[in-house]
Amino acid sequence: VQLQASGGGLVQAGASLRLSCIASGGTFSRHTLGWFRQAPGKEREFVARVSASGSTTAYADSVTGRFTVSRDNAENKGYLQMNSLKPEDTAVYYCAATARTQRSRYSNDYPYWGQGTLVTVSS
Repeated sequence: VQLQASGGGLVQAGASLRLSCIASGGTFSRHTLGWFRQAPGKEREFVARVSASGSTTAYADSVTGRFTVSRDNAENKGYLQMNSLKPEDTAVYYCAATARTQRSRYSNDYPYWGQGTLVTVSS
């Protein structure tokens, strides 16, 4: 599965962005879709995931209530809607996919990765 993330940009605190992840070359509907981010000087961290069917989701505590993950298997696309953005959300955001598990928050469980899209939130 090949993934391509897009939708990042520079926004002010409190604004919203929607990231997209387009999948190709595999059966997207059989893969859990995860979103991760990496801020400068920090390790990559889990943000959110949605199960292959789209029926279950999970979020990091830091984004719960502000971010929403979703997917459209008919279009081979995934989304991360980010509202009420904060400067600490500034990072490169990656979408990732795995057929190994429906529940993982660990990047090592995701063999397929997009190239990342930069989100910068100014105060």
